[in-house]
Amino acid sequence: MGSNAASKGTPSDLQRSAGLDENSADEMDDDALPLPPKRPSRLSRRAYERELKLLQQELARLQRWIRHNGLKVVVIFEGRDAAGKGSTIKRIMERLNHRVVRVVALGTPSDREKTQWWFQRYVEELPAAGEMVLFDRSWYNRGLVEPVMGFCTDEEYEEFLRSCPEFERMLVRSGIILIKYWFSVSDEEQERRFRSRIADPARRWKLSAMDLEARARWVDFSRAKDALFAHTDIKQAPWYVVDADDKRAARLNCIAHLLSQIPYEAVPWEHVELPERRPSGGYVRPPLSDQTFVPELY
Repeated sequence: MGSNAASKGTPSDLQRSAGLDENSADEMDDDALPLPPKRPSRLSRRAYERELKLLQQELARLQRWIRHNGLKVVVIFEGRDAAGKGSTIKRIMERLNHRVVRVVALGTPSDREKTQWWFQRYVEELPAAGEMVLFDRSWYNRGLVEPVMGFCTDEEYEEFLRSCPEFERMLVRSGIILIKYWFSVSDEEQERRFRSRIADPARRWKLSAMDLEARARWVDFSRAKDALFAHTDIKQAPWYVVDADDKRAARLNCIAHLLSQIPYEAVPWEHVELPERRPSGGYVRPPLSDQTFVPELY
């Protein structure tokens, strides 16, 4: 988790305020935009990494429990741009088997998909027994981005608000464990993160034209979020809000809460003995000079 940069100097105050480590600091443009000050983290990096390691160990136990018991788990991550959804998902997935736990981040629907039932392409991504699926944005695009940006009609939006609660109740009745997180970030912190992305070429790809337009329509998104919660914060699948202004705390709090939502136990591993290597049977390895190696630059 920590930086492994060496002999590259000390990052400037501007770079530290942008939340950049030494590696990304070297990549910054000379004309980087000034950034608003970052709110001090409540956790030191050492404490954060210690707690994250412990939580990731528990996630690995949860993964084995899900596989062993054939559970079907869906976790939805929603929130404003730059709220930290992606970085939290990254930390969840870091030590897990991607065949058991997978991330779904669907792009813009195709012309054919636009004519389908709204939930159809998401249904195809739902888990089978023994799987957990993390939706990095989900069917809630119809309740947030699309109405604000004018990508759907008023009738389509209203139908989504009516049908979404029933759709989710149906998922829960079918045996799916459905957990929904909303990452809440303040106006000031979102601006700081956007400016940080502008300043860092390694993260510039994270800032899209859609993000900028959403930033301009902050109040419209607030209204859409309020309406969304009013209709879809249901008993069977409530919304859980993550205070995401402090990224480190948000990641830990979300992971800890996720672990608390699924009762699990450690599944014992079978005893394993490493077998002895079989005799070569006359096999002679070809000379290494016959192979093309990657240049050893480091």
